[in-house]
Amino acid sequence: MIGWRAAVRRATGGLVSLRPGEEEMRHRTAVASVQRSLRGPKTIVVVNPKGGAHKTTATLLTAATFGVHRGGYVLAWDNNETRGTLGWRAVAARHTNTAVNLLHDLERFADVRSARVGDLDNYVRSQGSAQFDVLASDEDSASAASIDADAFGALHRTLSRFYRITVIDTGNNMRASNWQAAIDAADQLLIVSTVREDTSQSAAWMADALNKSDRGDLVANAVTVLADPADTVDKELRKRLHRHFGALTRAVLDVPHDPALVAGGPIAYDALAPATRRAWLQVAAAVAEGL
Repeated sequence: MIGWRAAVRRATGGLVSLRPGEEEMRHRTAVASVQRSLRGPKTIVVVNPKGGAHKTTATLLTAATFGVHRGGYVLAWDNNETRGTLGWRAVAARHTNTAVNLLHDLERFADVRSARVGDLDNYVRSQGSAQFDVLASDEDSASAASIDADAFGALHRTLSRFYRITVIDTGNNMRASNWQAAIDAADQLLIVSTVREDTSQSAAWMADALNKSDRGDLVANAVTVLADPADTVDKELRKRLHRHFGALTRAVLDVPHDPALVAGGPIAYDALAPATRRAWLQVAAAVAEGL
């Protein structure tokens, strides 16, 4: 029980227990959706071919929400072909290994009888109480390493043996082979945009391109997230975006601006405002319903 009903129950030592209100029922329904049983490992791909569209934040908060409410075996993976920012926004680990290091050592995990999830600890970064891991992209500014479609496939096959849910952050190049490979592996697309003309037009253009490339079913089943870029937002634009993406995708949800996300440092789930956590729970629930 949450809110003032919970306060009444505590104040009366449980003698007065009111029926759950509408908000609590919505919360319970969302948690049940997130915790639903899945038929095998599932892959969620977060997309918008424009920088600054909220993709990395969406990847981390979606993974955190699933981790908190499901209890682990969730991975957030930066599938940028070169350098991405997921590792920078995550809680640091004792190592700085990335997807490139894991790819080089993938043979260690070839034997399904002996490989264990704990063996991944030297490659992924645990996010503590949020109960999910992060696999960063290459962070060496002098490196020429990159991940292509074949590398993505090899990593994805291995990681799917250890994680029930993988949330993939994508780069900005739709023509990159690893971007295309992630789309082909997706069980669910999460289309993300800030409530701005430029990021929303990029998302709409991408959806049209996917529809033209025989991925219409994936787009139709997608969830769209519209993130407020500031405390004040263009309400007319948001309405227009709801109409547009509502006609393209299965669900359109809003997430509020949160000062805890502004600095650009590691994202702490517990530092988010309650309204932000509630909004991302609804996002995760909508995503889960499509898995």
